[in-house]
Amino acid sequence: MAKPITITNVRTILTAPEVTPLVVVKIETSEPGLYGLGCATFTQRYLAVATAIDKYLKDFLIGKDVANVEDIWQTSFVHSSWRNDAVLSNSVSGIDMALWDIKGKVAGMPVYDLLGGKARAGAAVYRHADGKSLSEVEENVRKYMEQGLLYIRCQWGGYGGRIDQIKAPENAPEGTYFDPHGYARNTIKLFDHIRNAVGDDIELLHDVHERLAPIEAVRLSKNLEPYRLFFLEDALSPEAVDWFAIMRQQSSTPIAMGELFTHPQEWLPLIQNRLIDFIRCHISTIGGITPAKKLAHLCEAFGIRTAWHGPGDVSPVGHAANLHIDLSSYNFGVQEWWGPSDLIKEVFPGTPELRGGYLYANDKPGLGIDIDEKLAAQYPPDNANAIRPKLWTTARTPDGGSWRP
Repeated sequence: MAKPITITNVRTILTAPEVTPLVVVKIETSEPGLYGLGCATFTQRYLAVATAIDKYLKDFLIGKDVANVEDIWQTSFVHSSWRNDAVLSNSVSGIDMALWDIKGKVAGMPVYDLLGGKARAGAAVYRHADGKSLSEVEENVRKYMEQGLLYIRCQWGGYGGRIDQIKAPENAPEGTYFDPHGYARNTIKLFDHIRNAVGDDIELLHDVHERLAPIEAVRLSKNLEPYRLFFLEDALSPEAVDWFAIMRQQSSTPIAMGELFTHPQEWLPLIQNRLIDFIRCHISTIGGITPAKKLAHLCEAFGIRTAWHGPGDVSPVGHAANLHIDLSSYNFGVQEWWGPSDLIKEVFPGTPELRGGYLYANDKPGLGIDIDEKLAAQYPPDNANAIRPKLWTTARTPDGGSWRP
């Protein structure tokens, strides 16, 4: 019997080539030159994640057989007794992805082959078209159409819409202000303009980002029906998911939900009762490839498709993991894609490539991605900037009241 390959070291690599702090986990093994990479990025608490891995999980993992991915996930998840929080789940996610990366390299196979093989040749993506005016949004939509994109998310003035007419009170506190009612009205104007401008052959999406009261979200969903959105994203906050039943009764607009979910009991009722059409969890925040693939299978049984979260605050390693699950899942829907810079591609060789609206894996063993640690070290995160209040997470209504984004 061959001697098992064991974990000899676990460490986090912190880098910020595009300002956003990224957390990459590197697992080194007893096999010379064999290592795996995973994404544990939780931008708003990246130092907490690094501490959880370097100071707690590292000692727990050293000496374990890298082949036992499921057992390592299960035991790591309960190692701190308390669970289902973003710091722990991101920490475990980075470890889990790295172990799948290693397993693929040992097998000489891409991770998607380990997950059952390709169910499609490439993964269709959507990108974000924003603008300060309707004409600017339309211009950006047309740019993506020229690049071959088939799915485009449209926003007018960012999350919560235009702010140029908001009148805040004196001594208003810091934050990102928005007018919920004005935003809802303008969103209808936006899609009336874009759909009439570009026709019906392009799939349009929109992200509410939880900027509406539940009853307003229901009304928006109804009012968007004529424009046949591919989906309406995050129409409600995780604390208001009971309202999806009311939304479903009144509207046929497809719904995507899950970006902020950390606990299975948040998504299970929505899936079991067929109250959403797309699950779009942040794979790092639910614990990595192991639980994400199980979630995809669960959704398949209920006719729900995947649309994993894929913003700029996911490392290219995390995006590669998204893609491997996309390619191997029958019920894949669409993949969010942020668009890596040339610098990011240098720091992370093997970053998936977007061509003509589809994302392609490079077919190398494992996740097919690496990190240039020397180059990554030239772009350390700016902690002073990272820990200051994030304005986009400090959403406020016109009177200065706090709102949950």
